[in-house]
Amino acid sequence: MDDDEALDAYSAAVVRVAETVLPSIAAVSVRTAAGSGAGSASVISADGRLLTSAHVVVDASAVELAFADGSSTDAEVVGVDVLSDLAVLRATGPTPGPVPLGDATRLRVGQLVVALGNPRGLAGSVTAGIVSALGRSLPTGAGRVIDEVIQTDAALNPGSSGGALTDSAGRLVGVNTAVAGFGLGLAVPINATTLGIIEKLTADGRVRRAWLGVAGAKVPLSPEAAARVGSPTGMQVMSTVAGSPAALAGARRGDVVVTIDRTPVFDPTGVQRLMVEDAIGRSMEMTVLRNGALVDLVLAPEELPSR
Repeated sequence: MDDDEALDAYSAAVVRVAETVLPSIAAVSVRTAAGSGAGSASVISADGRLLTSAHVVVDASAVELAFADGSSTDAEVVGVDVLSDLAVLRATGPTPGPVPLGDATRLRVGQLVVALGNPRGLAGSVTAGIVSALGRSLPTGAGRVIDEVIQTDAALNPGSSGGALTDSAGRLVGVNTAVAGFGLGLAVPINATTLGIIEKLTADGRVRRAWLGVAGAKVPLSPEAAARVGSPTGMQVMSTVAGSPAALAGARRGDVVVTIDRTPVFDPTGVQRLMVEDAIGRSMEMTVLRNGALVDLVLAPEELPSR
């Protein structure tokens, strides 16, 4: 394939995505007590549910959607999860058909992706690029980390947040969430975890998570400690919140967490993955390495406040 043929194939793929997906992308206008804002959203169901970024609609008193065909409708916020930066809306009026959901775990670095949204208020904008990296971590303002974030060089700008990141087949594989720099955009992936969050937001309006009250950092371990933990790195406890489950169980600064509920833990993200709704109030064991000895602590995670 020569360069002209390659360019034609690239263009054909982007045009196909634009023609099929763009009608289902909404420009989102938001009013809050602090003023107004804008973003993007994708229709994800035939009954008018849309997926967007939590930071686009958090604290919204009114939400309006505008589509590429010139139609518009109000929307209500069904649920917001600031810890994953995802939110579900429901349109009060008719919407175009949904964007099919893809699977971000099938993405490969170098793969073509297309971003669709409302950057700088320019509704119906389409940019294309590649998957620059996979498995990035994105800290949130709530002190947690979004895992498996997609990095792309498809141009994103303010207002792109909540818009669609699709593969060349027009399947939604990510929700554009942040502009980290020129040519560096980040998207929350569509995977089993986010599908579960979307389901919870739709059903309950929120996502419940467990909380231990421990802050940790990934640190290199000595050969002796690595042999005990089973990893060259581990999560060292840096602090505990007074009165928290971890503090009451006796966790101390300097402890290296080995397992929680019999699951190996090597970094703070590993703890976060275990703090799901089913862990709330359930007694579990946390094993730590302390002064060369393994110490078992019994604790019961509490519910993490959603805001």
